[in-house]
Amino acid sequence: MKIYFAASIRGGRDDVKIYKELIDFLNQDNQVLTEHIGNGNLSVTSQSQSDDKYIRDRDINWMKEADLVVAETSNPSLGVGYELAYAEKLHKPVIILHNSTKSQLSAMINGTDYFKDIFEYETVSEAIEILKRSIKL
Repeated sequence: MKIYFAASIRGGRDDVKIYKELIDFLNQDNQVLTEHIGNGNLSVTSQSQSDDKYIRDRDINWMKEADLVVAETSNPSLGVGYELAYAEKLHKPVIILHNSTKSQLSAMINGTDYFKDIFEYETVSEAIEILKRSIKL
């Protein structure tokens, strides 16, 4: 299965180690198209603004190719919100993981009927168990 993993880049990289662990888990039996999200060296400063159109177009193409979208939403991110809306537009299945001890999930996400698989977690182990149950791994 091809998975589009969405998580904060420009909104902040505080949770990059969590992203990496989730991506590594998902990559065991699947192909994560956006595995660069878990790269600790990826930052706002490593991307130039002239790359924005390329990044957007590449990511939309990956999302079109994906069988599933997994979004980690604990660190609020405009990009992740956009990606979730686009996933809805494409009618892609979506799993949302959110650590509510870190932030409150946006009402625009939580209040959208399309997003049925929204899960709260506190530890990476809990998030992995949620993924195991949700995608039958």
